[in-house]
Amino acid sequence: MTVMHGATINMIDGILAECGGALTCATCHCYIHPDWVKLTAPPNERELEKLANVRHRKANSRLSCQLRVEDKHDGLVVYLPETQVWSDDR
Repeated sequence: MTVMHGATINMIDGILAECGGALTCATCHCYIHPDWVKLTAPPNERELEKLANVRHRKANSRLSCQLRVEDKHDGLVVYLPETQVWSDDR
C-alpha cells in the first residue's frame, strides 16, 4: 500500500490523487517529516520529474503515490502543503 492509497481510502483531505497513483499528475504531493526521510526509498527519476513542477517544493517533498508503506514505517509522519488543505475558514 502507498501513503496515497491509505489516505484516499480513509478520506484524508488534501490528497486529490487525480491520476489514481499512475505518476502523471502530482496532486498527491506531501512532505515527509525530516526524521523519516532516510527510512523511505529515494524518489525515482519519474517522480523527480513530476516534483520539479509542484508548487511549494521542499527537500523532503514526495509524491505520496510513490511512498510504499512497510512495517518499518509504523508511525510515519507526512504533511500536506497548505495549498492542498481546505478548512472551513477559506
